[in-house]
Amino acid sequence: MQNKKSFTLLQTVATAAVFSAVSGWYGFMFGRESARKELNDLIEGLRRSNSEHPSSPPPADS
Repeated sequence: MQNKKSFTLLQTVATAAVFSAVSGWYGFMFGRESARKELNDLIEGLRRSNSEHPSSPPPADS
């Protein structure tokens, strides 16, 4: 009977470890994708800003 209880505890710990690893992996991937989208939006905004307000040509060297 003691052996069965210890096996159940081992199963519980193993299940918690697997769940934690999978949860951490998905959290990492979601954060990475979110950051990529945010950076992409920032780059697109800067590109639009530059195309709407073209900079003056650089001064010619004398």
